[in-house]
Amino acid sequence: MNVTELRATARRHLGPHFTRKDTWQSEFPVFVRGEGSYLIDTEGRRHLDGLAGLFCVNMGHGRADIAKAAAEQVGTLAYASNWGSAHPPSIEAARIIADLAPGDLGTTFFVNSGSEAVETALKFVRQYHRSQGAPERTKIISREMAYHGTTMGALSVTGLPKIKEPFGPLLPGIRHVPNTLGFTGDCGPADQLDCVRAIEAVILEEGPETVAAVFAEPVQNGRGALVPPEGYWPALRALCDKYGILLVSDEVICSFGRLGHFFGHGLTGVVPDLITFAKGSTSGYAPLGGVIVRERLVTELYDSPKGGVFTHGATWGGHPVSTAIAVANISAMRDEKVPEHVLSEGPKLHAALESLKDAHRCVKDVRGTGFFYAIELMADRDGGRELTDQESLTVLREVLPESFRRTGVILRGDDRGATMLMISPPLVADTDVLDELLHGVDGMLTDVEKAIQP
Repeated sequence: MNVTELRATARRHLGPHFTRKDTWQSEFPVFVRGEGSYLIDTEGRRHLDGLAGLFCVNMGHGRADIAKAAAEQVGTLAYASNWGSAHPPSIEAARIIADLAPGDLGTTFFVNSGSEAVETALKFVRQYHRSQGAPERTKIISREMAYHGTTMGALSVTGLPKIKEPFGPLLPGIRHVPNTLGFTGDCGPADQLDCVRAIEAVILEEGPETVAAVFAEPVQNGRGALVPPEGYWPALRALCDKYGILLVSDEVICSFGRLGHFFGHGLTGVVPDLITFAKGSTSGYAPLGGVIVRERLVTELYDSPKGGVFTHGATWGGHPVSTAIAVANISAMRDEKVPEHVLSEGPKLHAALESLKDAHRCVKDVRGTGFFYAIELMADRDGGRELTDQESLTVLREVLPESFRRTGVILRGDDRGATMLMISPPLVADTDVLDELLHGVDGMLTDVEKAIQP
C-alpha cells in the first residue's frame, strides 16, 4: 500500500491513542524505519525523534544488538510464565535491576506498561498494610497535575482533571496535594515549604492510620518537567517514616538514564519503598514495566499469616522476550556509560534552551534536567501577557504540528496546566543531533511568535 492507502486503512480500522479526530483526518506521518535518533517515514523523510518516542527510546532506534537478543529469545523460548515457575531472561533482568536499584530495593514484579506498574504498586501497598494488621490504610496521596497512568486505579492517582472526568467516579480515598511548581533550587528548609506542609496537613486531616502511600515522580512530567527543590525528597521520606506511610517513586519516565542516573535516587538521594518503571527499561523495543520493592516489605508480606502471596499477576508479566530485551538494553546502557553521557551533555542542553528564552518573547520558562525538559509558552514575556484560550489552541493544534513537519523535529505540544513544548531526546543523541534539535526548537518558537501577536 502507498501512504495514502495506509492512512485511509488506519482511519478505518486503527484506533488512535489520545488523538483528536481532526488530527486523524490530517496527513499524519506513517513511520517505517528507525535509525539512531531518527524516524523515517514512507516517503523516506528523516524526522529527528526529539521525544524519544514517548519518553522511552532511550538507546535510540535500530539497535542490532537488542534486535538480536529478541530474535534469539523468540527462537529459544517464546513464552513461559512467572506463575510458580521462572525462566532465565526474567531472572537475569531482575538481578540486573536489583544491582542498579538503590538500597534494599531488590525484588521486581514485572508487568507490561507504566500504568500497570502503578496499578501493581497500588495493590501491593494495600495488601502489604492489610498483611501487617492495618487494613484501614487504603488512602493514597499524589500531586496535582501529576500523570500516573490510564488504568482505573492509576487514573485515580493521576492529578489531571481533564483526562479523569470522562471516567468518574474513580477509586475513592485519593487526595491530591500541591506540586513543586515555583519551588526550585535552595528554597530554605524543605519541611517548611508550602508544598511539603500541605502533604502533612492532608495526612493529619485524613488520619495517618488510614494513609497507605505517597506517590511522586522524581521530576514531575505533568505541568512540565518540575524539578524538586533541594531537600524536598528527604522531607517526603521523613514524613512517610513519621506516619508509617510507604513512599512510591513513580519513575516510568525518570528511570534508566533520563535524568542521568539509572534511578531517581541519583537526583533525590532518597531510597523509596517502591519504584515503578517501564519505558526506558527496554528503550521501547518491547512492552515491559515493573515495580521494584524493598526486600523487607516483600518478606513481611509473604511471612505474615494474612499474607503468604501477593495476589496479583499478568499473563505477559516478565515475558521472556521482553525481559531478554531488557537485559540487552540495560547492559548496553551500562557498558556504554549512557547515563554518564546524559550527565555530561544535559547541562549544555539546559543552557542552550535557556538561551532561547532570551531570544524569544514567547518563552515564559524552561524547566527540567538531564535529557528531560519543558518550555512553557506565553504571548509576550516582556509585556506579561499570557496566551488566551483560543491562542493556546491555535499553538497546540495548528502552529506546533506544522512546525514539527516543517523542521523535521518531532516534539510534543502539552496543555496540562499551561501551553508547553516537551523535549526528551534519545539518550544516545550526540552533539550534532542535539544541535539539530535546538535549531528545530528555535524555529518552532519563531513560528509561535509569528502566529501570536504581543
